[in-house]
Amino acid sequence: MYSRTIVDETFQLKAQGLTDREIAARCGVSIYAVRHWRYGRRRNPETEARRADRTMYCPKCSDGKLNHEAYAYLLGAYLGDGHITLGRRDVYVLWIHYDNKYPQLISYCTAAMEAVFPIKSFKAKRPGSVAIKGASKHWPCIFPQHGPGHKHSRSIVLEPWQQEIADEQSEALIRGFIHSDGCRAINRIPKRRPDGGATHYEYPRYHFTNTSTDIIEIFTRALDRLGIAWKIGCVKLRALSPFRW
Repeated sequence: MYSRTIVDETFQLKAQGLTDREIAARCGVSIYAVRHWRYGRRRNPETEARRADRTMYCPKCSDGKLNHEAYAYLLGAYLGDGHITLGRRDVYVLWIHYDNKYPQLISYCTAAMEAVFPIKSFKAKRPGSVAIKGASKHWPCIFPQHGPGHKHSRSIVLEPWQQEIADEQSEALIRGFIHSDGCRAINRIPKRRPDGGATHYEYPRYHFTNTSTDIIEIFTRALDRLGIAWKIGCVKLRALSPFRW
């Protein structure tokens, strides 16, 4: 591994107009190393500073701070229709699935994921849907509900610190649930006018479906906290406030 001094020198020489071959000869390194540092985006100062930050952003492993509103939304989205897989080099990947007919919801989730951890999320398109993905070694730290098997086949209980955030940011939590694994419909009720004519009134109705009774309990507890009426089969939600991140 070459020193930071040598790497910085290659960037300085490139700024002076030298070719990659001339830089390699002057610094005593291979031309492939020079090109990798610059085009591979692994050793330039900006990227290396960002990589160093990745050891400090986790609130469990270090003193990183979570954006509570973004985390509550992402927690709801993860419990609703997300999962975590283990990739290469012990790096975990968080997947959140959305219908590709709703680009605004996809933007919400992307913004939340990147507000929780300083990562660059990316999208994997599927027929009729899109998976928003983000890689980090620390997803299990903030989503301790991760484990083998489907979520409905095991106990899903929030840790005390998670419950505090869920209580504080109940609207964001509910929004994450609805956006990832719910739907919105217009309920129309027939109404007869005094003159005998027919009319109707309508209101939005939200539905959330999940086979885990533990997840349903987390969802309905947040509804109760906000005084939102619900019953098995439907949930009537008032308008939720906009995001602040």
